[in-house]
Amino acid sequence: MLRKLLLYAALLTLTHCSKCKNDPQPADPAAALPPATQTGANTFGCLLNGQPYTPQGRVGLGSNFAVLYDPTFNGGDLVVDTYKVDGKDWSTSIGLHFVPIRAAGTYSLNLPGGVGGATSYLNKKDPTRCGEIFTDASINYRRGTLTITRLDLNAGVIAGTFECKFVKAGCDTLRLTQGRFDAKI
Repeated sequence: MLRKLLLYAALLTLTHCSKCKNDPQPADPAAALPPATQTGANTFGCLLNGQPYTPQGRVGLGSNFAVLYDPTFNGGDLVVDTYKVDGKDWSTSIGLHFVPIRAAGTYSLNLPGGVGGATSYLNKKDPTRCGEIFTDASINYRRGTLTITRLDLNAGVIAGTFECKFVKAGCDTLRLTQGRFDAKI
């Protein structure tokens, strides 16, 4: 009887001590993203289906992040292109293209309606057609917002945030959340 009591006391002590450990909390994936700035910092980041995505690496002479804005084309044409290198070639790219973007403010990305343009996503590691979205014609559903937080042509700075969800028939939903970009134009 005393032996069982000592065994139970030992087990109780062990389970109590295991709860005292300072187990690290899971890291917030958004902490790996650059801050949402408006200074022309040339940064981009978002959560791609909950995982941090930032442009990384370089292939050839091309930059892994580019923002182009033409206020004279289609009432304001905004293009944001990124890629991420895995190994010696790029593996994932995200491109956003919207018109008309005339000023700072919040724009609907919903289809139908919302600002026009095209969205592209390509994951070279996905051999199925689900790793490719090249135009809005291949998307069955798009919902989200683009908020231009700064559009300053004199200073040459454009910055914004975005949230977007895409659905392509027969594929998993693609979610871009907590998106932000800040660039010199």
